Amino acid sequence: MGNFKFIETGIEGLYVIEQKIFGDHRGFFMETYNYNSFKEAGLDMVFVQDNHSKSKKGVLRGMHFQTKHPQGKLVRVIKGEVFDVAIDLRKDSKTYGKWHGVLLSEENKRQFYVPEGFAHGFLVTSEEAEFVYKCTDFYHPEFEGGLLWNDEEMGIEWPLEGIEEILLSEKDKNASTLRESKIEF
Repeated sequence: MGNFKFIETGIEGLYVIEQKIFGDHRGFFMETYNYNSFKEAGLDMVFVQDNHSKSKKGVLRGMHFQTKHPQGKLVRVIKGEVFDVAIDLRKDSKTYGKWHGVLLSEENKRQFYVPEGFAHGFLVTSEEAEFVYKCTDFYHPEFEGGLLWNDEEMGIEWPLEGIEEILLSEKDKNASTLRESKIEF
C-alpha cells in the first residue's frame, strides 16, 4: 500500500498507521495521507476539516464524540508526545466499550485513524505537544458529548508517571461515565 503500513488494533476499523520516512543529512520527507493508499486499505473516507492544537504537559483533552455528524479522525503529533485513546461506541460492535491507546510523537511519526462511532482523546506526556488531525465531518458543538476520562468501568490505563496534575476543561471535568451516558452509534 505504497508508503503506508496499516496496523490493526483488535478493534474493527481502528488503525495505527506508519509511513515510510525518506531522510538524509538535510532532514526528512514523508507522505501523511494519500487517498488511493488509504482506499486500498479499506479506509475510503473524505476529510473536510483539519485541526491543530497545542497543549502543555498533563493536559487531557477528551473523551469526545459527536452524537450527530460523528467524525472520523486521522490524528498525529508534530511536536512532543501524547498518549492517544479511542473507545468503541458502536452499538452492534463486538468491542463496544473497549479502548485502544497508542503513543504518538514527533519522533515515531505514527498516526492513528479513529473512525466514526468512537470517543477520542489524548494526554500530553511531553512538556508540550502540537496535535494535528483531519476530520470526516465538520465540528458541530451542539451535538458534542464526552465520557469521563477516568471511568473505572472503561479502565483506560493512562501513563501518568511524571505527570503532576491532570489539566481538564470544565466540560471534561463534568463528563459522564459510559454507563450513565448510554451512548451508542
